[in-house]
Amino acid sequence: MSFEVRDKELAGRVGKLVTKSGVVETPAFFPVINPFKRGDEVSPQKIMEIGFNQIITNSFIIKQRLKGDVIDVHKLTGFEGVVMTDSGAYQLLMYGKGRISIDPEEIVAYQKMLGSDIAVIADIPTRDDASYDEAIESVEQTLKRAKAVEHLIKDDDRLWVLPIQGGIYPDLVRRSSIESLKLEGFSYYAIGSPVTVLEKYEFWRIVEMVVAAKSVLPPDKPVHLFGGGHPLIMPLMVALGIDSFDSASYILYARQGRYITESGTRRLNDMEYLPCECEVCSKYTVKELMEMDKNERTRLLAIHNLHAIHREIKKIKEAIKEGRLWELVEESARRHPSILQAFRTSLKYMKWLERLDPRYKGRGKGIFLFGPESYERPELYRHRAFMRQRFIPKRRKVMFVPAPTWEKPFRESFIDKKLRGLGLIGGEVDIIYYLPFFDAVPRSLDQTYPYAQFESPRDVDEVIVQRMISTLRELMLEYIGKGYEVVLATCQDIPWGKSELLKAFPSVNGLKHIEICGT
Repeated sequence: MSFEVRDKELAGRVGKLVTKSGVVETPAFFPVINPFKRGDEVSPQKIMEIGFNQIITNSFIIKQRLKGDVIDVHKLTGFEGVVMTDSGAYQLLMYGKGRISIDPEEIVAYQKMLGSDIAVIADIPTRDDASYDEAIESVEQTLKRAKAVEHLIKDDDRLWVLPIQGGIYPDLVRRSSIESLKLEGFSYYAIGSPVTVLEKYEFWRIVEMVVAAKSVLPPDKPVHLFGGGHPLIMPLMVALGIDSFDSASYILYARQGRYITESGTRRLNDMEYLPCECEVCSKYTVKELMEMDKNERTRLLAIHNLHAIHREIKKIKEAIKEGRLWELVEESARRHPSILQAFRTSLKYMKWLERLDPRYKGRGKGIFLFGPESYERPELYRHRAFMRQRFIPKRRKVMFVPAPTWEKPFRESFIDKKLRGLGLIGGEVDIIYYLPFFDAVPRSLDQTYPYAQFESPRDVDEVIVQRMISTLRELMLEYIGKGYEVVLATCQDIPWGKSELLKAFPSVNGLKHIEICGT
């Protein structure tokens, strides 16, 4: 068993998870399968045909139903790919310890006999409404249970998953993660107990939980998010380092007549058209589905829902390979206000994300810059750190010149022609272009990536212009304080370079001004 990372962006990665029954490419979604099927279930063969080489089922339910007898889980489910078994902790979360009892050693031994490829120990979930003391108890009990089964999982031929508890308390999640690293035999970790938080659309809490765990857990180990069964949350969760998800959402939604889209779920009886081209949506109309037998309609809706999830996973993988995961996350953040809030929560952790984000990635495509969130992307974060900490002008005169972002590289733009006409290129002056998002770019770098490989709007949000002004003020004061002659050039033809910009620098004593173009 092994986990090999092939492509990375932010904290997300495309990986290869090798198990005894086959390979799972991550990010991956594990559809939940009930081995004791109802008439509306999607067959294992169909699940694999759609593109899922992995499923998850519940060993506790199997044990209860078979009264402790054992059938190989691949034969029981009829699935030929990779099978993951859960321990029944979800039932513990839903019904409480008073109604459900799971012996940690017994359920580990039973999963080994079932022959699963990936297995989860019997943890004690942290409810989202748990008090701090109750959350501590769930962390300690889960770690105690993990310690108790160490001797059973060492050198086993499957991947063992250790859930990280602590719930909505990030400090406890971090503590759980730190203590988990002291235990042997675990090759997979999971964010425990997020289901009820996800159901409430409190996605920002999931961000805090994931970051608290991922900032501690080793990068060479995959991390699972229990209950993450909707395309809505997947791009952001992958960007934060989640490698796999599982859920029964596809069938549960279908039984409720709900149709998954990338921006949420919709009730079939409220729809007129099916905005998808999967095998179901290209064959049937809403009217035809509504007139069907309920079991058949549920099955077809579940097939569509699986296609919607699979399509999102593929989009995420391609985005990582192309170096466009950030843009996909920005796009997905506009699908629902709760995702936008979660995305903005994640921006608090840009220093951590930037460290994980590879310097060289993808296929060298330019970056797209849209609004205030784009300002935080890692490439720009690194650039501004460079300007603050490492860039030193070589000449004693520094001129800040507005850059027309629609003409790149800037040295081939109309603004540079004006500078040449004034004899300012090649003389005793360092040119620093100023522009939204990047704030300030030395002319010596304007042909390197990504300074000439980006697209942004001309009509920029005022908050981005104000951030540019703030950065320029800091640089100007620093350079003047070090004895440089500093000049601000303006141009009426560039929206962020008009002469009115001078009003933003009343406190910069010694700043000189030149108008170089415009009508």
